[in-house]
Amino acid sequence: MKYTLRHLQVFLAVAKDESISRAAESLSMSQSATSSALQEFENRYDMQLFDRSAKRLQLNARGRELRAKAQDLLEHAKGFDRELLLQSDLQQLTVGASYTIANYVAMKYLAAYLKQNPDSKVDISVGNTPQIITKVLNFEVDIGLIEAEVNHSDLDIQPWQQDRMCLFCLPNHPLAHKEWLTDKDLLSCNWILREEKSGHRQTFDRAMQGLLPDLNITLELGHNDAIKNAVKAGLGVGCLSELAVAEEIEHGLLVPLVSKRKMIRHFYFVRHKQAPRNSAVDQWLTLCRELTL
Repeated sequence: MKYTLRHLQVFLAVAKDESISRAAESLSMSQSATSSALQEFENRYDMQLFDRSAKRLQLNARGRELRAKAQDLLEHAKGFDRELLLQSDLQQLTVGASYTIANYVAMKYLAAYLKQNPDSKVDISVGNTPQIITKVLNFEVDIGLIEAEVNHSDLDIQPWQQDRMCLFCLPNHPLAHKEWLTDKDLLSCNWILREEKSGHRQTFDRAMQGLLPDLNITLELGHNDAIKNAVKAGLGVGCLSELAVAEEIEHGLLVPLVSKRKMIRHFYFVRHKQAPRNSAVDQWLTLCRELTL
């Protein structure tokens, strides 16, 4: 093949305005480079595409005949390039998810995403909210799914879906059968909670305003399962997302406790404002929003 896509671009740009200078400007090339590329294209096939005069170029009959075919060929090449770029984007998606989202929410969306894009590769990195935020800030993940509100000038935070927190204990705990927990009851508990700055802890602390300095926080643990196991061992009362304790409550292993201190929070999408555009991320966000409705 004697021609290149650059030859086609130059030919079509010159044909549009019948001017080397205007074609050079539109292609961000020098006039000499544009003129040379056009002449090289013609010489390779020993043909003339323009009638030349001292003042202008004018597309001749051969040039008019080839112009539409060249335009069609260039458009096909551009379309192929866009498809390759899209496929390249969709081959790899890195998601950072905090523990509750990773364990109880994300797999539903991952399955739907891979069904739409069976050749894609998705890596999910799991940690608490501060750890996921750090990964987003360091461009280690394309998008974060977190459980806490965050304010940072480099981050774009968008609310995703609502989540309800649940207080829980063993079935034989003294508070297990109370209809409502009073503030006095809350102060009497030995609390087993997630670590500070986690999404769970942020919501719990906000709900317990006024009581927080006087609460007996016995254990602070970094994993949901560790908290549930500690409560099952009789060490105290826990607080986690309803998603995290639904199975144990359904089977009677744990009992939910009701307090007038409501603990409702949101999950959030978080992206770095300077992250490059990624069509895989856009598709993931669209899918997450659609399946949440």
